[in-house]
Amino acid sequence: MTAPLPDHVAAALGHPVPDPWARALRDVPRRDFLPDVLWLRDGHGGYTRCDRAREPDRWEEAAYSDAPLVTRIEREEDGAQTPTSSASAPSTVVRMLEQAELADGMRVLEIGTGTGFHTALLCHRLGDRNVTTIDLDQSITHRARKHLAAAGYHPGVITGDGADGVPDRAPFDRIIATCSVRTVPSAWLEQVRAGARLVLPWSTSWLVYGTLELTRYDDVSASGRWHAYGSYMGMRGQHPVSTLADVVHPQDAPDRGETDLSPWHVAGQDLNALFAVGLRVPDVWHSWDTDPGTAGVHTRLWLADDAATSWASVDYDGTRSDRFAVAQHGDRRLWDEVYAAHAAWRTAGRPDISRHRVAVTRGGQHVRIGAADA
Repeated sequence: MTAPLPDHVAAALGHPVPDPWARALRDVPRRDFLPDVLWLRDGHGGYTRCDRAREPDRWEEAAYSDAPLVTRIEREEDGAQTPTSSASAPSTVVRMLEQAELADGMRVLEIGTGTGFHTALLCHRLGDRNVTTIDLDQSITHRARKHLAAAGYHPGVITGDGADGVPDRAPFDRIIATCSVRTVPSAWLEQVRAGARLVLPWSTSWLVYGTLELTRYDDVSASGRWHAYGSYMGMRGQHPVSTLADVVHPQDAPDRGETDLSPWHVAGQDLNALFAVGLRVPDVWHSWDTDPGTAGVHTRLWLADDAATSWASVDYDGTRSDRFAVAQHGDRRLWDEVYAAHAAWRTAGRPDISRHRVAVTRGGQHVRIGAADA
């Protein structure tokens, strides 16, 4: 017998699921919102197909697990598998709902309808008329609307660009996004009441991780902090895509030098370091090459900007861990920028993700790294 989903979620949260959400998890079966085909981790960096008709037990186990489930895959020309849609881990969903501090009668806008499961939980807590959800993909909203209706819920399900919000149904008391953002759309602040809270998964080109909690003020500005959880697919239109082939060319003649900063310190397992680097250089991404095919190079860290104008590489020769070869090309010196971002984070005392603050105004976003009032 599969353990109840609230038990799995409580174990992940480290505390009992609050009563309103425990009831919602019991009354809203996650399985009813999942497609018949799921894509499960294969243990080798890829995904394996799980068909409900052929492997019902495996499918059910996945449905009742506290794990994110990929619901749509695209295959690249080189055979690589790229997830394009997923169902979030229930514990992450509940953590966001807790963060929102919902109360009876509140009106909520959900950005990113997904499977409709998150929407159904909101409807269970607040009632259909207080819930609006929007997604750009008509096939997603059509399928979610059908599943929601089958479960007895009829919220406002809108097909449109989530960045524009839903002005016809504003004002809202809360906005919760189920996709990550790099900047906060001004429409969202304009469509919530003063004192409203926004709970938004965060991403930069450097790191897709973290959740931003914002409070909106009377002057349509907002301020808030990040929390160390959540890794969501990006909101369409906010995530430029470039590849090494777009930016690195055979004729490039990069400047060469050395660095004493290990590439693993800025692109390894330390999420606090990666997050801080991403805040300072949000339009720079990286990738590891463990088989660069270059004599004397064991591992290479590539850096490039979203605009595909500049690149850098940092090489480990397999022996020395105190000096690394650096190459930089283009209008920007990307490794120098990353080095400076990491140095600023170290100088600030290596603050964790929750120590950073942001103020959002009509003029843009202003980040304070490792704010003293944390």
